[in-house]
Amino acid sequence: MPLIRPFAALRPAPEHADAVLAPPYDVLSSGEARERTVGKPWSFLHVSKAEIDLPEDIDPYDASVYAKSAENFQRMMSQGVLVQDDAPCYYVYRLVMGSHVQTGIAAAASVEAYDAERIKKHEFTRPAKEDDRVRQIEALGAQTGPVFLVYPANAVVDGILADVAKGAPDMDVTADSGVQHTLWVIRDAVQIEAISTAFEAMDALYVADGHHRSAAASRVAASRKASNPKHSGDELYSYFLSVIFPHDQMHILDYNRVIRDLKGMQPNGFLAKVAESFDIELSDVPVHPQGAGTFGMYLAGNWYALSIWDELIPHDDPVARLDVSLLAANLIEPLLGISDPRRDTRIDFIGGIRGLEELEKRVDSGEMAVAFSMFPTSMTDLMAVADSGEVMPPKSTWFEPKLADGVVSHMLD
Repeated sequence: MPLIRPFAALRPAPEHADAVLAPPYDVLSSGEARERTVGKPWSFLHVSKAEIDLPEDIDPYDASVYAKSAENFQRMMSQGVLVQDDAPCYYVYRLVMGSHVQTGIAAAASVEAYDAERIKKHEFTRPAKEDDRVRQIEALGAQTGPVFLVYPANAVVDGILADVAKGAPDMDVTADSGVQHTLWVIRDAVQIEAISTAFEAMDALYVADGHHRSAAASRVAASRKASNPKHSGDELYSYFLSVIFPHDQMHILDYNRVIRDLKGMQPNGFLAKVAESFDIELSDVPVHPQGAGTFGMYLAGNWYALSIWDELIPHDDPVARLDVSLLAANLIEPLLGISDPRRDTRIDFIGGIRGLEELEKRVDSGEMAVAFSMFPTSMTDLMAVADSGEVMPPKSTWFEPKLADGVVSHMLD
């Protein structure tokens, strides 16, 4: 089966696009989503977080939530708010956040390639979140949350996308966040064939964000294949919704750490312990690390610049040499006793989009005792981890800007 193929997207009618586009389902709480949708009956949050249309005490995993999601989805289609293209297409999807621009392609990606690890993962998934996405897909008969994939930058693909993006867009919406979402439809058969051929020559694609969505798509495909005696591999369920960007246009922000206590140590004693593995320099200003192996630390009202000793860096190990791994292995675990950051409630994670002020706030309030600012993980490092068959430590990457929900959906039924 081809690595990717065009698909007939369900997308907002032009006059409704601004009303439909919504943040990804997993970046807002139910309460935040309720607030965002006041007076907005066509917001895609009514599909992606349908608990907002049910009593406030509803369990978001209750069966009635998925039923309501399907009801809202059908209503948007029957009212002409969402309209399906009449033929398979590719879609150029451009994101603009401030001075940052990234241009990718919306496509249907092969589940078979995902299962064979030609579409490579770098995170573990949680069964409960997988189950949620499976139930959502089956309730809607569609995949509505795109998986954010990355391809090694390719001159042929990049050139076609750039040429298409010179024309008038089919959708152009600036979200409340200030991020501009622009879409162009590729209907030209020659361009479609050239894109498909260029992707087929690639060794691999990489999941940047959407591990639970891709895992759920694989489970749905396996289930439907098992119940279909005429399965050919060409079925719609054999592919999943994706938006794929070139690796050299990715914008990864820092993913910072805050720790609740110093495990009984006083700040000066803690600093002395840190100095056994790091060079420490007091800073007059908040510390934005400027390179790998360097960290900022906010402790007792002061910022410090940390540099890990080079002999402690296992340069030949793609996971262990990551900054998030180095900080965990040489400070957070041995000094603060946090060995399982996925479950330990003493540690929390703050995306770089919120700035270093948020780190200071959490420590100055007394809620946390120490904060660490990180140098962003590079896309090259992420790809190296995926190529090695390993997984990243939790909360290693924060991608911005985010894709919007509602731009394109992949119908399975």
